Amino acid sequence: MQITANRIVDAKGLTCPMPIVKAKKAMMNLEPGQVMEVQAIDKGSIADLKAWAENTGHQYIGTVEGGDLLKHYLRKASDPELKEEIKHEYTIELNKLHSKLNEPPISILDVCEPIEFAFGHIPGAVNIPLGELDERLDEIDQNKELYIICRTVNRSDLAAQKLTEKGYKNVINVLPGMSTWDSPIEKN
Repeated sequence: MQITANRIVDAKGLTCPMPIVKAKKAMMNLEPGQVMEVQAIDKGSIADLKAWAENTGHQYIGTVEGGDLLKHYLRKASDPELKEEIKHEYTIELNKLHSKLNEPPISILDVCEPIEFAFGHIPGAVNIPLGELDERLDEIDQNKELYIICRTVNRSDLAAQKLTEKGYKNVINVLPGMSTWDSPIEKN
């Protein structure tokens, strides 16, 4: 079975939609120690898969780049290596965030890739892709409520966990993400 970022190709060559949640489910069908190849074209998938593997106990082996195609390799953990996938404890629904936009001091951190951010983000949001978060912590004001958002919640959850581990307070993951934001957006 070949897994791609947006579809799964089975032995018969049939395809179906393939969000990251289905990639996680595909990992459950492997035996411990088996390696899965995930193909993607989004550079953000590197940070996504590394963070997810770290969070669950699976091993991120590496990525091979070939033109625009990224081939990620992940090894399924054995039972003793597995960790229960943790979700960030503090969340807020999009509609509640919308009502807080005029209540300073809050800060919205969008952890999408720059191209995703350019095509639409919450006005005033700051873009620091998940893969750059560790190197850019000094750009984040720890004294404000910090609302973390991405397109579909996966990266924002991982970023919220990472910031909390680094000692940031008032970190809140926004659910379900920009994919359902129905208010005005900025583009650049």
